[in-house]
Amino acid sequence: MESKINNNEKNLSRNLVKSIYIRYLITTVVLVVIYMFLMFLVNQGIISDYILRIMKEIGIFLIAALGLNLILGFTGQFTMGHAAFMSIGAYGSAIMTKNFNMPLPVSLLVGIILSAILAALIGYPILRLKGDYLAICTLGFGEIVKVVIQNVDYLGGARGISAIPTKTSFLIVFLGVALCYAILRNLINSSKGRAIMSVREDEIAAEAMGINSTKYKMISFIIGSSMAGLAGGLYAHFNTFIDPASFNFSKSIELITYVVLGGMGSLSGTVLGTSILIYLPESLRGLSDVIKDYRMLIYALLLVMMMIFRPQGILGTREISIANIKKFIKKFKKSSSKNIEENAKVGE
Repeated sequence: MESKINNNEKNLSRNLVKSIYIRYLITTVVLVVIYMFLMFLVNQGIISDYILRIMKEIGIFLIAALGLNLILGFTGQFTMGHAAFMSIGAYGSAIMTKNFNMPLPVSLLVGIILSAILAALIGYPILRLKGDYLAICTLGFGEIVKVVIQNVDYLGGARGISAIPTKTSFLIVFLGVALCYAILRNLINSSKGRAIMSVREDEIAAEAMGINSTKYKMISFIIGSSMAGLAGGLYAHFNTFIDPASFNFSKSIELITYVVLGGMGSLSGTVLGTSILIYLPESLRGLSDVIKDYRMLIYALLLVMMMIFRPQGILGTREISIANIKKFIKKFKKSSSKNIEENAKVGE
Protein backbone atom coordinates (compact mmCIF):
# COMPACT_ATOMS: atom_id res chain seq x y z
CA MET A 1 0.00 0.00 0.00
CA GLU A 2 2.79 2.39 0.97
CA SER A 3 4.71 1.54 -2.21
CA LYS A 4 1.64 2.45 -4.32
CA ILE A 5 1.33 5.78 -2.51
CA ASN A 6 5.03 6.50 -3.05
CA ASN A 7 4.73 5.62 -6.74
CA ASN A 8 1.72 7.91 -7.10
CA GLU A 9 3.62 10.74 -5.41
CA LYS A 10 6.60 10.20 -7.71
CA ASN A 11 4.35 10.20 -10.78
CA LEU A 12 2.66 13.40 -9.61
CA SER A 13 6.00 15.11 -9.01
CA ARG A 14 7.28 13.98 -12.42
CA ASN A 15 4.14 15.24 -14.15
CA LEU A 16 4.43 18.54 -12.27
CA VAL A 17 8.06 19.02 -13.28
CA LYS A 18 7.22 18.03 -16.86
CA SER A 19 4.35 20.55 -17.02
CA ILE A 20 6.62 23.29 -15.64
CA TYR A 21 9.27 22.54 -18.27
CA ILE A 22 6.64 22.56 -21.02
CA ARG A 23 5.27 25.88 -19.78
CA TYR A 24 8.74 27.45 -19.73
CA LEU A 25 9.47 26.06 -23.19
CA ILE A 26 6.24 27.51 -24.60
CA THR A 27 6.96 30.87 -22.95
CA THR A 28 10.48 30.92 -24.40
CA VAL A 29 9.21 30.12 -27.89
CA VAL A 30 6.56 32.86 -27.64
CA LEU A 31 9.17 35.42 -26.53
CA VAL A 32 11.49 34.45 -29.40
CA VAL A 33 8.63 34.79 -31.90
CA ILE A 34 7.65 38.21 -30.48
CA TYR A 35 11.23 39.46 -30.67
CA MET A 36 11.72 38.18 -34.22
CA PHE A 37 8.42 39.77 -35.28
CA LEU A 38 9.45 43.13 -33.80
CA MET A 39 12.84 42.94 -35.51
CA PHE A 40 11.08 42.12 -38.80
CA LEU A 41 8.96 45.26 -38.40
CA VAL A 42 12.10 47.30 -37.67
CA ASN A 43 13.93 45.92 -40.73
CA GLN A 44 10.90 46.65 -42.93
CA GLY A 45 10.83 50.24 -41.69
CA ILE A 46 7.38 49.84 -40.12
CA ILE A 47 8.90 50.57 -36.70
CA SER A 48 11.19 53.60 -37.05
CA ASP A 49 14.39 54.18 -35.10
CA TYR A 50 12.54 56.82 -33.08
CA ILE A 51 9.82 54.36 -32.03
CA LEU A 52 12.48 51.73 -31.29
CA ARG A 53 14.23 54.21 -28.99
CA ILE A 54 10.95 54.85 -27.17
CA MET A 55 10.45 51.09 -26.81
CA LYS A 56 13.93 50.81 -25.26
CA GLU A 57 13.11 53.60 -22.83
CA ILE A 58 9.83 51.92 -21.90
CA GLY A 59 11.65 48.63 -21.28
CA ILE A 60 14.32 50.25 -19.09
CA PHE A 61 11.88 52.08 -16.84
CA LEU A 62 9.56 49.07 -16.84
CA ILE A 63 12.32 47.05 -15.14
CA ALA A 64 12.60 49.70 -12.42
CA ALA A 65 8.80 49.95 -12.08
CA LEU A 66 8.43 46.17 -11.74
CA GLY A 67 10.94 46.24 -8.88
CA LEU A 68 9.05 49.10 -7.25
CA ASN A 69 5.76 47.24 -7.62
CA LEU A 70 7.22 44.35 -5.64
CA ILE A 71 8.04 46.74 -2.78
CA LEU A 72 5.02 49.04 -3.01
CA GLY A 73 2.28 46.94 -4.57
CA PHE A 74 2.93 43.44 -3.27
CA THR A 75 4.66 44.16 0.07
CA GLY A 76 2.85 47.41 0.90
CA GLN A 77 6.01 49.40 1.76
CA PHE A 78 5.74 53.00 0.56
CA THR A 79 9.19 54.01 -0.67
CA MET A 80 9.98 57.35 -2.31
CA GLY A 81 13.67 56.85 -3.07
CA HIS A 82 13.60 54.17 -5.74
CA ALA A 83 15.42 56.37 -8.26
CA ALA A 84 18.42 56.45 -5.89
CA PHE A 85 19.04 52.76 -6.57
CA MET A 86 18.81 53.49 -10.29
CA SER A 87 21.55 56.09 -9.86
CA ILE A 88 23.76 53.62 -7.96
CA GLY A 89 23.38 51.04 -10.73
CA ALA A 90 23.90 53.69 -13.42
CA TYR A 91 27.08 55.16 -11.94
CA GLY A 92 28.50 51.78 -10.95
CA SER A 93 28.05 50.24 -14.40
CA ALA A 94 29.09 53.42 -16.26
CA ILE A 95 32.39 53.64 -14.36
CA MET A 96 33.12 49.95 -14.94
CA THR A 97 32.52 50.35 -18.69
CA LYS A 98 34.21 53.70 -19.22
CA ASN A 99 37.14 53.54 -16.80
CA PHE A 100 37.88 49.81 -16.76
CA ASN A 101 36.64 48.74 -20.23
CA MET A 102 34.49 45.99 -18.77
CA PRO A 103 31.89 44.26 -20.98
CA LEU A 104 28.29 45.31 -20.48
CA PRO A 105 27.12 42.15 -18.61
CA VAL A 106 29.91 42.57 -16.03
CA SER A 107 29.17 46.29 -15.66
CA LEU A 108 25.46 45.64 -15.19
CA LEU A 109 26.22 42.94 -12.63
CA VAL A 110 28.39 45.38 -10.65
CA GLY A 111 25.56 47.92 -10.65
CA ILE A 112 23.06 45.29 -9.49
CA ILE A 113 25.37 44.09 -6.69
CA LEU A 114 26.05 47.64 -5.46
CA SER A 115 22.32 48.40 -5.37
CA ALA A 116 21.58 45.14 -3.56
CA ILE A 117 24.32 45.73 -0.96
CA LEU A 118 23.15 49.27 -0.21
CA ALA A 119 19.53 48.09 -0.05
CA ALA A 120 20.53 45.43 2.49
CA LEU A 121 22.49 47.96 4.57
CA ILE A 122 19.74 50.55 4.82
CA GLY A 123 16.80 48.16 4.54
CA TYR A 124 17.22 46.46 7.89
CA PRO A 125 16.86 49.64 9.99
CA ILE A 126 14.39 51.62 7.85
CA LEU A 127 11.98 48.76 7.07
CA ARG A 128 11.08 48.68 10.75
CA LEU A 129 9.33 51.98 10.09
CA LYS A 130 5.86 52.13 8.58
CA GLY A 131 3.71 54.41 6.47
CA ASP A 132 4.72 58.06 6.24
CA TYR A 133 7.84 57.53 8.35
CA LEU A 134 9.19 54.98 5.88
CA ALA A 135 8.33 57.25 2.94
CA ILE A 136 10.16 60.22 4.50
CA CYS A 137 13.16 58.07 5.38
CA THR A 138 13.51 56.70 1.83
CA LEU A 139 13.03 60.22 0.46
CA GLY A 140 15.90 61.40 2.66
CA PHE A 141 18.04 58.48 1.49
CA GLY A 142 17.46 59.47 -2.12
CA GLU A 143 18.56 63.04 -1.43
CA ILE A 144 21.66 61.82 0.45
CA VAL A 145 22.70 59.69 -2.54
CA LYS A 146 22.19 62.66 -4.86
CA VAL A 147 24.29 65.01 -2.67
CA VAL A 148 27.08 62.45 -2.28
CA ILE A 149 27.31 61.93 -6.05
CA GLN A 150 27.36 65.70 -6.61
CA ASN A 151 30.35 66.11 -4.29
CA VAL A 152 32.51 63.20 -5.45
CA ASP A 153 34.81 64.27 -8.30
CA TYR A 154 35.51 60.68 -9.35
CA LEU A 155 31.78 60.33 -10.15
CA GLY A 156 31.82 63.50 -12.23
CA GLY A 157 30.26 65.68 -9.55
CA ALA A 158 27.44 67.94 -10.69
CA ARG A 159 28.74 67.68 -14.29
CA GLY A 160 27.90 64.00 -14.42
CA ILE A 161 29.49 61.37 -16.65
CA SER A 162 29.41 61.80 -20.43
CA ALA A 163 30.56 59.78 -23.43
CA ILE A 164 29.37 56.50 -21.93
CA PRO A 165 29.57 53.77 -24.60
CA THR A 166 26.23 53.02 -26.25
CA LYS A 167 25.78 49.34 -25.47
CA THR A 168 22.10 49.03 -24.55
CA SER A 169 20.54 47.21 -27.49
CA PHE A 170 16.86 46.35 -27.83
CA LEU A 171 17.70 42.66 -27.37
CA ILE A 172 19.33 43.30 -23.98
CA VAL A 173 16.38 45.41 -22.82
CA PHE A 174 13.92 42.78 -24.08
CA LEU A 175 15.78 40.02 -22.22
CA GLY A 176 16.00 42.17 -19.09
CA VAL A 177 12.26 42.81 -19.04
CA ALA A 178 11.44 39.15 -19.69
CA LEU A 179 13.83 37.96 -16.97
CA CYS A 180 12.60 40.43 -14.33
CA TYR A 181 8.96 39.70 -15.14
CA ALA A 182 9.57 35.93 -14.91
CA ILE A 183 11.43 36.27 -11.59
CA LEU A 184 8.64 38.32 -10.03
CA ARG A 185 5.87 36.13 -11.44
CA ASN A 186 7.48 32.99 -10.00
CA LEU A 187 8.21 34.73 -6.68
CA ILE A 188 4.64 35.99 -6.26
CA ASN A 189 3.18 32.56 -7.06
CA SER A 190 5.47 30.83 -4.55
CA SER A 191 5.09 30.38 -0.79
CA LYS A 192 7.45 33.33 -0.25
CA GLY A 193 5.21 35.45 -2.46
CA ARG A 194 2.15 34.57 -0.41
CA ALA A 195 4.08 35.49 2.74
CA ILE A 196 5.06 38.82 1.17
CA MET A 197 1.43 39.60 0.29
CA SER A 198 0.27 38.62 3.78
CA VAL A 199 2.60 41.31 5.16
CA ARG A 200 0.88 43.81 2.87
CA GLU A 201 -2.62 42.80 3.96
CA ASP A 202 -2.02 42.69 7.72
CA GLU A 203 1.49 42.70 9.16
CA ILE A 204 0.33 42.01 12.73
CA ALA A 205 -1.75 39.00 11.65
CA ALA A 206 1.16 37.74 9.53
CA GLU A 207 3.48 37.95 12.54
CA ALA A 208 0.90 36.10 14.63
CA MET A 209 0.89 33.31 12.02
CA GLY A 210 4.66 32.93 12.41
CA ILE A 211 5.71 34.92 9.33
CA ASN A 212 8.88 36.95 9.83
CA SER A 213 7.69 40.24 8.31
CA THR A 214 11.12 41.91 8.49
CA LYS A 215 12.68 39.02 6.55
CA TYR A 216 10.15 39.18 3.72
CA LYS A 217 10.22 42.96 3.57
CA MET A 218 14.00 42.72 3.22
CA ILE A 219 13.66 40.14 0.44
CA SER A 220 11.31 42.32 -1.58
CA PHE A 221 13.33 45.48 -0.89
CA ILE A 222 16.62 43.93 -2.02
CA ILE A 223 15.11 42.31 -5.15
CA GLY A 224 13.24 45.50 -6.09
CA SER A 225 16.33 47.67 -5.55
CA SER A 226 18.48 45.26 -7.59
CA MET A 227 16.07 45.63 -10.50
CA ALA A 228 16.34 49.40 -10.16
CA GLY A 229 20.13 49.01 -10.33
CA LEU A 230 19.79 46.97 -13.52
CA ALA A 231 17.51 49.62 -15.02
CA GLY A 232 20.00 52.33 -14.06
CA GLY A 233 22.86 50.49 -15.74
CA LEU A 234 20.85 50.01 -18.92
CA TYR A 235 19.82 53.67 -18.87
CA ALA A 236 23.43 54.85 -18.54
CA HIS A 237 24.46 52.90 -21.65
CA PHE A 238 21.28 54.00 -23.45
CA ASN A 239 21.42 57.75 -22.78
CA THR A 240 25.28 57.89 -22.80
CA PHE A 241 25.11 60.71 -20.21
CA ILE A 242 24.08 60.68 -16.56
CA ASP A 243 24.18 63.28 -13.81
CA PRO A 244 22.64 63.53 -10.31
CA ALA A 245 19.57 65.32 -11.73
CA SER A 246 18.81 62.28 -13.91
CA PHE A 247 17.69 60.35 -10.82
CA ASN A 248 16.15 63.01 -8.59
CA PHE A 249 12.98 62.96 -6.50
CA SER A 250 10.82 63.61 -9.57
CA LYS A 251 12.07 60.39 -11.16
CA SER A 252 11.00 58.43 -8.05
CA ILE A 253 7.54 60.00 -8.30
CA GLU A 254 7.36 59.06 -11.99
CA LEU A 255 8.09 55.43 -11.11
CA ILE A 256 5.40 55.47 -8.42
CA THR A 257 2.97 56.91 -10.98
CA TYR A 258 3.70 54.06 -13.41
CA VAL A 259 2.87 51.52 -10.70
CA VAL A 260 -0.24 53.30 -9.38
CA LEU A 261 -1.73 53.91 -12.83
CA GLY A 262 -1.29 50.29 -13.90
CA GLY A 263 -2.48 48.89 -10.59
CA MET A 264 -0.52 48.18 -7.43
CA GLY A 265 -0.08 44.45 -7.07
CA SER A 266 -0.39 43.75 -10.80
CA LEU A 267 2.65 43.01 -12.97
CA SER A 268 0.59 43.29 -16.15
CA GLY A 269 -0.74 46.62 -14.90
CA THR A 270 2.79 47.92 -14.43
CA VAL A 271 3.56 47.02 -18.05
CA LEU A 272 0.50 48.93 -19.25
CA GLY A 273 1.01 51.91 -16.94
CA THR A 274 4.67 52.36 -17.86
CA SER A 275 4.01 51.96 -21.59
CA ILE A 276 1.14 54.46 -21.59
CA LEU A 277 2.81 57.14 -19.49
CA ILE A 278 6.06 57.07 -21.47
CA TYR A 279 4.51 56.79 -24.94
CA LEU A 280 1.62 59.24 -24.42
CA PRO A 281 3.68 62.47 -24.18
CA GLU A 282 5.68 61.41 -27.25
CA SER A 283 2.54 60.58 -29.23
CA LEU A 284 1.12 64.04 -28.50
CA ARG A 285 4.10 65.57 -30.32
CA GLY A 286 2.48 64.58 -33.62
CA LEU A 287 -0.56 66.81 -33.05
CA SER A 288 -1.03 70.30 -34.47
CA ASP A 289 1.26 73.09 -33.25
CA VAL A 290 -1.49 74.65 -31.12
CA ILE A 291 -2.22 71.39 -29.27
CA LYS A 292 1.45 70.36 -29.21
CA ASP A 293 2.31 73.36 -27.01
CA TYR A 294 -0.08 72.02 -24.38
CA ARG A 295 0.85 68.34 -24.68
CA MET A 296 2.15 68.06 -21.10
CA LEU A 297 -1.00 69.77 -19.81
CA ILE A 298 -3.15 67.28 -21.76
CA TYR A 299 -1.01 64.46 -20.40
CA ALA A 300 -1.52 65.70 -16.81
CA LEU A 301 -5.29 66.13 -17.26
CA LEU A 302 -5.67 62.62 -18.66
CA LEU A 303 -3.72 61.26 -15.69
CA VAL A 304 -5.90 63.17 -13.19
CA MET A 305 -9.09 61.96 -14.88
CA MET A 306 -7.81 58.40 -14.76
CA MET A 307 -7.14 58.65 -11.03
CA ILE A 308 -10.61 60.12 -10.40
CA PHE A 309 -12.59 57.50 -12.30
CA ARG A 310 -10.26 54.53 -11.80
CA PRO A 311 -8.33 55.07 -8.51
CA GLN A 312 -7.34 51.39 -8.26
CA GLY A 313 -5.46 51.65 -11.56
CA ILE A 314 -6.10 50.12 -14.96
CA LEU A 315 -6.06 46.49 -13.82
CA GLY A 316 -6.22 46.86 -10.04
CA THR A 317 -4.68 43.65 -8.71
CA ARG A 318 -5.67 41.52 -11.72
CA GLU A 319 -3.25 40.04 -14.22
CA ILE A 320 -3.56 39.57 -17.97
CA SER A 321 -3.56 35.82 -18.57
CA ILE A 322 -5.22 33.34 -20.90
CA ALA A 323 -7.50 32.12 -18.10
CA ASN A 324 -8.59 35.67 -17.20
CA ILE A 325 -9.17 36.54 -20.86
CA LYS A 326 -11.42 33.47 -21.23
CA LYS A 327 -13.35 34.48 -18.10
CA PHE A 328 -13.78 38.01 -19.46
CA ILE A 329 -15.04 36.76 -22.84
CA LYS A 330 -17.44 34.36 -21.13
CA LYS A 331 -18.73 37.12 -18.87
CA PHE A 332 -19.07 39.52 -21.82
CA LYS A 333 -21.05 36.97 -23.85
CA LYS A 334 -23.30 36.28 -20.87
CA SER A 335 -24.02 39.98 -20.28
CA SER A 336 -24.59 40.55 -24.02
CA SER A 337 -27.10 37.70 -24.27
CA LYS A 338 -28.85 39.00 -21.15
CA ASN A 339 -29.16 42.49 -22.67
CA ILE A 340 -30.54 41.03 -25.91
CA GLU A 341 -33.19 39.10 -23.97
CA GLU A 342 -34.17 42.21 -21.98
CA ASN A 343 -34.44 44.29 -25.16
CA ALA A 344 -36.57 41.59 -26.77
CA LYS A 345 -38.94 41.61 -23.78
CA VAL A 346 -39.19 45.41 -23.92
CA GLY A 347 -39.96 45.21 -27.66
CA GLU A 348 -42.80 42.78 -27.00
